[in-house]
Amino acid sequence: MKKMYIAAAVAASAALVLSGCSTGDAASGGSDTIVVDMWAGSEDDTAALEAQVAIAQEQNPDLKIELRTAPWGDFFTKLTTNMASGNMACVTGMNSGMLSSYTAGFAQLTEADLKTAGIVADEFAPGAFDILSNKGDLYGVPFDMATMLTYYNADMLAETGAPVPAVGWDFDDFEATAKAATTPEHAGFGIGMGGFQWQALPIAKAGVQPVKQDGTLDLTNPAFVDAATWYGELVTEQNVALPVASASDTGWGENQYSSGMAAMAVDGTWNAVGYLDNDPGFEAGMAPLPAGPEGSLGLILGSGFGIAQDCENKEGALKVLGSLLSVDSQDYIASSGRSYPARLSSQPLYFESLAPEYREQVEEAFTAAFSNVQGQYVSDNWSKVDTFVQPQLVSVYNGQESMANVLETAQSQFGK
Repeated sequence: MKKMYIAAAVAASAALVLSGCSTGDAASGGSDTIVVDMWAGSEDDTAALEAQVAIAQEQNPDLKIELRTAPWGDFFTKLTTNMASGNMACVTGMNSGMLSSYTAGFAQLTEADLKTAGIVADEFAPGAFDILSNKGDLYGVPFDMATMLTYYNADMLAETGAPVPAVGWDFDDFEATAKAATTPEHAGFGIGMGGFQWQALPIAKAGVQPVKQDGTLDLTNPAFVDAATWYGELVTEQNVALPVASASDTGWGENQYSSGMAAMAVDGTWNAVGYLDNDPGFEAGMAPLPAGPEGSLGLILGSGFGIAQDCENKEGALKVLGSLLSVDSQDYIASSGRSYPARLSSQPLYFESLAPEYREQVEEAFTAAFSNVQGQYVSDNWSKVDTFVQPQLVSVYNGQESMANVLETAQSQFGK
C-alpha cells in the first residue's frame, strides 16, 4: 500500500514540475508557490526528492511546490549566486559540513517557527538538531543523519587471520588488525583524503575536534596534533597503508577498500548499503570507530532543509519544510533504504529495508556509532581550511612534510 502511495505521489510531483506552475517571483516566495532547492546527483536522487515533495504537496493543497535540483558541485555554486542576488529558494537544502559558509542566507529557526512547521524536537534523534546548527543557532532541520564507521573486508581478514573489528574495540585492536591484514598484495588500511574520512580517526583517538564549540579554529590542540600525526604514520611508520599519488585522489582510501586493495577504510554510514553490495563481491562488514582513552568520539553529520532569510512567504515555507520532515516523508526515505532518517519513529524502517543477512550487523554498528556523537564544530572559514589542508596530505603521507607543520600553517593562516 505504501509503495502504491509513493508511486502515485512521484507521478503527481513530476506532473507538477513539468506543468511549469512557478512564477517569476517563486524563488523569493512572493506568491503561493514555494520553491524547494536541493542537490541531486542521479535520476534516483531526483525521483526520491520528487516523492518527498509530492508528500508535501498533498499535505499542503493550498500551496504550489516547485522542486529544483542541481548536482552537488553545482548546487553550492548556484546557492552562492542566489544568496548574492537575494534569490534563494524559500526552502533550501543544506549539509552539515557546508552550513558555516551559508548561514547568512538562512533564517534562524525559533521555537515558534518549529511549531508552525509542526516539528517536535523530541521526535528526532538526540543530537539531530546539532546537524544544521552553528554556534548554538538552528538554521535547518535534518532529514537524515550520518556518522563515520570502519568498514572491513571480511574475506581479507579471514585470509590473513587478522582480528575482526567489533563494537568496543580500541586503537590497539585497530593497529593489530591493520598490521595483520597487510600483505604484499594489499594494504591493511586505506588512508583517507576527504575531510570527514581523514579526520574521523584522529578525532576519535584524541576525543577532541580541531575546532572549538564557539567556532574558534583549534588545529594545534596537542591532543589532535598527536592523533593526526599517528594517522599519517599509518603510512610512513607503520606501513599499513599506501601513500596517495595525487591530491585529486580525494576518495583514495574508500576506493582502495571498495576495489579490494585494502582491508579496511573509514567512511560514512551513507555508504553502508553500497559497501555491502560491492561490485568485487567480497563479504563486507562494519564496526564503529575504535575507542580512544576518552571513548570513541564521532561526529553527527547529515543534511536537511532551511528557510531562506528573504523568503516572503515564510509561513508557507515552514509548512512545506514540516511536510518534508513529516512521518510520511521520513518513512519513505527509511523504507527505501536511501538514508538513515533523523526522525526516531522512522529509523527502524531503514534496517527493515536491508537484506536479512545484513540487518543485525548494520543495526548493531549504527546503534553503537550513534551512541557517542557530537555535532561538528566548524569555523566561519572552515571550507577554506579544508581546501588548504587536503592537498597537503599527499606530502604528509609521502613523508615529505609533517602533519604538525601542516596543521600549524593552517592554524596560522586561517585562525586569526
